[in-house]
Amino acid sequence: MYRNFLKRLLDILVACTALLLLSPLFALVTVLLYFANNGKPFFLQPRPGRNGKVFRVIKFKTMNDRRNTAGELLPDADRLTPVGAFVRKTSLDEIPQLMNVLKGDMSLIGPRPLLIDYLELYSPRQARRHEVRPGITGWAQVNGRNAISWKQKFDLDVWYVDHLSLLLDIRILLLTVVKVFKSEGISQQGHVSSERFTGEVNA
Repeated sequence: MYRNFLKRLLDILVACTALLLLSPLFALVTVLLYFANNGKPFFLQPRPGRNGKVFRVIKFKTMNDRRNTAGELLPDADRLTPVGAFVRKTSLDEIPQLMNVLKGDMSLIGPRPLLIDYLELYSPRQARRHEVRPGITGWAQVNGRNAISWKQKFDLDVWYVDHLSLLLDIRILLLTVVKVFKSEGISQQGHVSSERFTGEVNA
């Protein structure tokens, strides 16, 4: 009942309420990033959702598009703007995904939507993370986020799929609030966010 109906209903109610309450902050961050990123406050990218169906995730753009003399994008650390660093540290970059939740592409809580490139690298077990809608936050996010290994992330994602419930989602939501205030797990050591997934054998 919860997995197939109530979860979606709560997603819509909470996302609508959150967008209304956060609208002043949403507008302020949009303006700041508009000037920091040469008129580009948002970042849209195709990501796989439930059952691998591709959608376009929307986030605040925390990095500019600076390139080297060969026309290649500079490393993430060199493109992260001061405003973007603050937005990322406080997880404000996730706010626009509430619109993805309203559209039905995402849920408030679930495995994070990753890059399309990773789809062919998943083991059958890792691919089970796509049995539910991806989330703005999730079990892996409140248990290390980007500071843990890919194997740990996928293990946590699959555990969530198998144990999804209202009580678990409430627990994740409360833990997310704590993690945001503590700014924990924002990045892996030596990376702005996390290193790329290259596939793991017997994962």
